[in-house]
Amino acid sequence: MSNRVPLDNVEHQSLRVATTASADRDTVNQALVVPGEFEEVQREYPIFIRKDQDGRYVAVALLGLDKGENLFLDGDRWDARYIPATIARGPFFLGVREGIDGAEPALAVHIDMDDPRVGSESGEPLFREHGGSSAYLDMVTSRLGLIHEGLVASPLMFALFEELGLIQPLDIDVQLGDGTHYRLGEMFTIGMEQFQALASDQLERLHREGFLAPAIFIRSSLPNMNRLVERKRRKIEGAPVLAG
Repeated sequence: MSNRVPLDNVEHQSLRVATTASADRDTVNQALVVPGEFEEVQREYPIFIRKDQDGRYVAVALLGLDKGENLFLDGDRWDARYIPATIARGPFFLGVREGIDGAEPALAVHIDMDDPRVGSESGEPLFREHGGSSAYLDMVTSRLGLIHEGLVASPLMFALFEELGLIQPLDIDVQLGDGTHYRLGEMFTIGMEQFQALASDQLERLHREGFLAPAIFIRSSLPNMNRLVERKRRKIEGAPVLAG
């Protein structure tokens, strides 16, 4: 259960939020990612397309090979230069705040007061001592906006990808030296042959709609799969994970 309430700079003036990673919370092997962060994500993680429980296409950053495995989690920190927005947002969400004096309801930052990261003793402050939001809250607000815009744009993007025949199934078969075998099914990517076969007007349409770069970023992220497998090998061998 959660207890989400609109963030208030008076009522929540003294609140702090712990930002250290947690094995109990951050051990997920996939994170939802949105188009506006693909450029950052593709520098660290492989991006794959998959279908959610409702059969809709979504993009995910693959973080591990086993269920509930995050190979980028090193104790209480992330061993990566970028953390996906859906994780970096912490205990914050966008919700609707009712309008005052007849004003229309509007989107506002909400905080889950039951989240164990929320308290007043330690962590990052949400507001400055003499007023105004903290740098941490500014970052969170930016990530929430990125997620909101991405959730609006993603269905349009995948619909165009599908119309152009760009979404292609990908069979991920991983063999580790100790005999461990992983086969990740139901994953998709941007087909290279299909992308190269696009006509100039189709490329122009992708560019005009703002989805040409995301298509390229999805494809360019695939070599990160090799780096992910190397992290897994080192984990099995009990060796330190090499950053980068």
